[in-house]
Amino acid sequence: MFIVGLTGGIGCGKSEVSRLFSELGVPVIDVDVISHQLTAKGQSTLEAIVNQFGVDVLNKDGSLNRAHLREIIFNDPEARHALEAIMHPAIYEQAMIELNRNKATPYQILAVPLLFENTRYQNLINRSLVIDCDITTQIDRASKRDGA
Repeated sequence: MFIVGLTGGIGCGKSEVSRLFSELGVPVIDVDVISHQLTAKGQSTLEAIVNQFGVDVLNKDGSLNRAHLREIIFNDPEARHALEAIMHPAIYEQAMIELNRNKATPYQILAVPLLFENTRYQNLINRSLVIDCDITTQIDRASKRDGA
């Protein structure tokens, strides 16, 4: 199983590159997508987050209030570590399931924003593909994406 690790800074175009590979029929496993799937309503990972942080991290419709959770973890390193202890193993497990599902393909993409900071994923990849751009473009793209 040949795995290309795709990474890069915010607003550099990782999602666009992932989309292009996917259009070419290359399997793309994106840990950000997995994270969102695992925190959808009804998922056990979301229940674990609520058990850890309380119902205040939910929107009225029962979905995860990501903005509120971000506020909590940015201001409290212990809270961030608690969230990571819930999310990281679950994301890794799901990524492995998806990678193994595609093991017959010539290669596949594993998109991990913090690839070089996470040795767990580094040990899986055969090659790295870093997407980069100038800081002005990054800020512009991220601002447009986030509606700022």
